[in-house]
Amino acid sequence: MNLGSADPASPNFAIAFFCPRWGAEDSWDDFCQRVKAAGYDGVEYAMPIDEAEKEEARAALQKHGLQFIGQYYQSFETDVAENAKNYERHIRNQLTMDPIFINCQTGKDWFDFAQNKVIFETAFRIAEETGVKIIHETHRGKSLFAAHVAKRYLEQLPQIRLALDISHWCNVHESLLEDQTEAVQLAIAHTDHIHSRVGFSEGPQVNDPRVPEWADTLNVHLGWWDQVVELHRLADKPLTITTEFGPAPYMPLLPNSQEPVANQFEVNVFMLNLLKKRYATQKN
Repeated sequence: MNLGSADPASPNFAIAFFCPRWGAEDSWDDFCQRVKAAGYDGVEYAMPIDEAEKEEARAALQKHGLQFIGQYYQSFETDVAENAKNYERHIRNQLTMDPIFINCQTGKDWFDFAQNKVIFETAFRIAEETGVKIIHETHRGKSLFAAHVAKRYLEQLPQIRLALDISHWCNVHESLLEDQTEAVQLAIAHTDHIHSRVGFSEGPQVNDPRVPEWADTLNVHLGWWDQVVELHRLADKPLTITTEFGPAPYMPLLPNSQEPVANQFEVNVFMLNLLKKRYATQKN
């Protein structure tokens, strides 16, 4: 992890930064080379069940000294038992990449609590069996799609740890969550990983966080992330952040030409450097 703590009371606190493979079209070796050169510590990706790609990815990650976070998003099955079965199949595929942990978009927004609980319990069982931490992302369309809904899951299943992608909740609630303070604070207390994408009332991703018109929205997100960082420092625990601005359709496109309004990788590197500077501390 590239950032350590100067505070002798928190010798284990550090922040590691990850780049999404999502949206990249170059080879794994070329991708990992530019990720490393940009200053990242690793890559986050939903690795397909494809032995050739896994072999290529392993070699590139090892060559460039990068860590790996596995992802799961394939919650397509409408039958709960089938959903849980494929959930386990995809998680076990991520495990073959020796991830530092796995981030899951668990369940479905229209499954009821009991149905989604079956999926969560699958994750709890696999994590206990393997010793690999499995966390759960606050994502539209999945069990933790809204702040008030996630609050119920966290209260009744307190072992849930989160990948906080709060941009989705801004979109779902059409606000910067001014009326969801209690749910947001509970989520922050359960967060182990951040997706540092900036959302707004009408979408999960502003078109470009570098421009002045989004400064106030960016600052609200920074305030949430500051709280997560401080809790980890006080608890003397490491934290991971993925700068997860995405490609189209997350990235808006210009009409007719269909050109993206900003460069995804450049925006993510901007977020990387912004957060590194904001949370910079001396190494121990």
